[in-house]
Amino acid sequence: MNGMTELEPVDDPGLDRRDLFRGAGTIAAWLAAANAQAAPADPPDGRVPEAKAGPLLPTVPFGKYKLTRLIAGANTIYGYSHFNYLFSAHMGEYHTTARVIAFLKELEHAGLNTWQASWSERLETDWLQYKEQGGKLQLLVLSRPDFNNTPEILPRVAKLKPMGIAQHGAATNRFWDMGQLDKSLDYLKRIRDLGVMAGFSCHNPLEVEYAEEKGWDIDYFMTSLYYMNRPRKEFEKILGQVPLGEIYLPSDPPRMMTTIRKATKPCLTYKVLAAGRSVNSPKEVKERMTVALNGIKPTDPVIIGLYQRFNDQIGQTAQFVREIAGAPAG
Repeated sequence: MNGMTELEPVDDPGLDRRDLFRGAGTIAAWLAAANAQAAPADPPDGRVPEAKAGPLLPTVPFGKYKLTRLIAGANTIYGYSHFNYLFSAHMGEYHTTARVIAFLKELEHAGLNTWQASWSERLETDWLQYKEQGGKLQLLVLSRPDFNNTPEILPRVAKLKPMGIAQHGAATNRFWDMGQLDKSLDYLKRIRDLGVMAGFSCHNPLEVEYAEEKGWDIDYFMTSLYYMNRPRKEFEKILGQVPLGEIYLPSDPPRMMTTIRKATKPCLTYKVLAAGRSVNSPKEVKERMTVALNGIKPTDPVIIGLYQRFNDQIGQTAQFVREIAGAPAG
């Protein structure tokens, strides 16, 4: 469930989605206020349901680091639901700073070693407090969509000591749709100059293939299994019309996984569960994870958003990875 953006994508397929993006700042402010309150029926502030303990998950090489094949995403934590603002608010109000820190500790408990999160001031606050309390997870940061125009924020992001920083997929898509993907290079060089790994987030497999063909100086891709933000004209060609909201086509994952298998760089694969559209049963979750983990390179991890509020998604998803991925690759 990749981050909701403040940058309007080119030819965005849904008016409702454009309005949501324009209101992202208002929603964020509302969530900040609501975050001070914990739902009465939930565990006391500072607690989340405990995750089933487990050994370190299978790991894969990532530059000088190692990543578990399951990386926890942050969209479920900070309220980027990819459904509507009500669902986003429902997730966001639950995750006070204390609960975010508790969530990260449960990831450790269950055998994960990495968290991927979009940049925000909340991330800065939560992550620094977590590390001050002895947190051991590694961090990967996804830029905001407008960071290409405000690269002066990058040194501040680097103070969180992430392994890598990736250009946001919305920025990638905008440049691609304008026929100007090379405009990404300046921002990617700025990331490289910080001394962290440079990442490139994509929804369109052609973007990955272009960067690979040109031999771009990047360390990893973030690859969405669904190209849910195609330009309107492409959806009209495929479907005859453009449905409301984000569109997840079953034909997308096989196409992206073909590109991932051919890529020479690590591909951190996300939207495995179609932003929560494939989570109706543990069986369905495991089936979609099996397709993804068997369809990408054995040295590639998946990023999945986990919402620990109602059940042990952390422990269950970690166990699925152990059953699917088997022995460590790195």
